[in-house]
This record gives sequence, C-alpha cells and structure tokens, in this order.
Amino acid sequence: MLPLDPQPLTPEAFAPYGFVISGAHGARRPINHGSSQRVDVPGALDLQAQGGHPVLAVFRAQAQAPQGPWHELERHRLGSQSFVPLQGARCIVLVALGEHAPDPTTLAAFVVAGHHGFTLNADTWHHPLIALDDGDFVVLERQGAAVDCEVQHLADPVTLRCDGLTLR
Repeated sequence: MLPLDPQPLTPEAFAPYGFVISGAHGARRPINHGSSQRVDVPGALDLQAQGGHPVLAVFRAQAQAPQGPWHELERHRLGSQSFVPLQGARCIVLVALGEHAPDPTTLAAFVVAGHHGFTLNADTWHHPLIALDDGDFVVLERQGAAVDCEVQHLADPVTLRCDGLTLR
C-alpha cells in the first residue's frame, strides 16, 4: 500500500494536474455596473477534441471514508473535467501523471474545501469522486462519440492518512 497525506488544494500544488476554481485566485474586474466582480479561471477548458462538445451535469455524491484503499485511477485523454461543489460539499481529489499508466512518484491527494472547485487537465489520472460530504457537484466535461475513459488498476493500492482531517 502507498500511504499519502492529503494536502490543501492550492493553485501552485495542483498546477501539474489542473487548476483551482475560486473567486480568490485571479484578476478581478467589475461587471454589471459594479454590482459584481468577474474572476476568470486561470486555465483553458479542453472540451472539443474529436468532435466533442461541453456537457454540464450534476453528480449526486455520497460521503465516503477517504482512507481507502483506492485500487484504480482513470483518465480522459480527449477533454478536461471540472468539478464545482454545490452547497459546500467537500471532497478529496487523488491524482497522478503518467504517459501510459499512473506514475506512483507523481501521486498526490488534495482536500477540496466546499468553497472552490477544480479542473483536471485532459490526460490527468484521477480517482472517481471521493466525497467527504453528501452533496451535489456540478461537472463540466467533454461528451462525444469517442469513448474517453481509460481505467488503470494500481499495482499498489493507495491509502490516505487522514488523521488531522475533519471527516464530517
């Protein structure tokens, strides 16, 4: 088993895997006659490869014990995936890089607070949603005729050390 310590989701730490969606990060500009401020996300969405198109969905997640063990990761080569919690639901995102399979040396786990989301770059290995709270997540992803979900079994399952993490 590969034990990992989940770390807070920050733009710098998450950059190899994607980007953080948050109103706290990025340049602000006033809109709507100054009644709102617009903060554009720092990265581009990748949703149109091989005739794909954006699809917006809601994932209704049930809380899970995050320790694992987690046995597989998946990736989407043709598009990015964005997850934004509704109503403050938290989750853990378990990610890795790797050309043909997840590279164990790049495994990382991030605690996603309920006040921001994240976008996974196309081709980033990740575990399916690990929710810490029951809740809904808005997901923006690519949909198309070509199937775009590659699953890889991990030779050494991953466990998460969550001693200091408030689980409920």
